[in-house]
Amino acid sequence: MADENQKPVEEAQLSPLERRNSLEKHLQHRPEAQDLKDRHILLDTNAAPALQAAQQELEKQRATDNLKKSLEKRPDREELVERNILPDSTAAPALQANQRELEKHMRADSLEQKIQNRPRPEELIKEGILEADENPTEQK
Repeated sequence: MADENQKPVEEAQLSPLERRNSLEKHLQHRPEAQDLKDRHILLDTNAAPALQAAQQELEKQRATDNLKKSLEKRPDREELVERNILPDSTAAPALQANQRELEKHMRADSLEQKIQNRPRPEELIKEGILEADENPTEQK
């Protein structure tokens, strides 16, 4: 049940002149070879087509070898922790920011508590740590 507007396949064939005009039109809008190479459609190589597969395999093998060498030279986790590149934490990465924030607040609380409990200047003079003419609260 074909539409009346659609021609059967035999009648829809283009004449040789129409086909040539269509082909020329498409060739005029054909992308440049460099554009196809940039989009990785064409291989960017000067090797013969019979050797291109071997060339690709060699490139892949070279990249694999380079990656293996780099991974062998990679420092282990302990060294990265010692150099302060990685945090010394066993927490999940998603929780490490919260862990650092908690540690920061705990240090601040500890310092605040130590400041509140530090000895007074009179006690330090009495224990011989400060001399009588020294007053740590005076600004110079």
